[in-house]
Amino acid sequence: MTKLGLIAGNGSFPIAVAKAARLRGIAVIAVAHRQETEPALEALCDQIAWIEVGQLETMIETFKGAGIKVAAMAGGISRARLQTSFAPDQRALKMLARVGKFSDDAVLRGVAAELEAEGISVIDPVPMLERALAVAGRQAGPEPSAAQLKDLELALAVTRALGAFDIGQAVAVRDGVVAAIEAVEGTDAALRRGAALCGRGLVVVKAAKPGQDLRFDRPAIGPNTIVLLDEIGASMIGVEAGLTLILERENTLELAERSGITVYGYG
Repeated sequence: MTKLGLIAGNGSFPIAVAKAARLRGIAVIAVAHRQETEPALEALCDQIAWIEVGQLETMIETFKGAGIKVAAMAGGISRARLQTSFAPDQRALKMLARVGKFSDDAVLRGVAAELEAEGISVIDPVPMLERALAVAGRQAGPEPSAAQLKDLELALAVTRALGAFDIGQAVAVRDGVVAAIEAVEGTDAALRRGAALCGRGLVVVKAAKPGQDLRFDRPAIGPNTIVLLDEIGASMIGVEAGLTLILERENTLELAERSGITVYGYG
């Protein structure tokens, strides 16, 4: 691979992928989303096109014009942006009509199918990153107590039971009580609500949904996750070993250590 088409969403993941590609001598041709993608990405790309969410035809034509044969998705799109700035073109509208629903998984699979129909393979970018995935056991913070591990088990059971409905990736539990389940409001709002209802000491789990396509929809945590957990007084976050992405790993784990928040790899 000499060129990578990067479909960039928000957060630090697109920047990490672009840096990793450049270290391997791979040219990066990015399609970035206005008001979502970090402007710093531009300096890491050989070419970048800025689009509104939903401009599928522009994305594909940008990649075809640059001779892209391999593409990767990195970073999400906030649900709030989908409510306020979604501007689907005719190709996107036809794709949405075909997939039949507006869930994250269905839409992303639909976008991937459109790219592949044009001869552009969609790959998982995570193997390009070094030490990117969670490992088993405690990775930062205090050793978990027996009560926290029991809450972790309950959160996992709830996450896996609901995962088939494509609801969300995060569940929070405190002392055996389910405090929050992520839905359309997103992880941050769900956890804030759970903390408001149940107080400090939440145990949070992020988990992949059954059958989730990890090429473009992988559970992830980063520095902002730890800042949020500290803000709401959460005590622990469980992440699936070998599957969950830890963005800015050293910074994330250092923040967790300083904040006294346990990061624990399960599985």
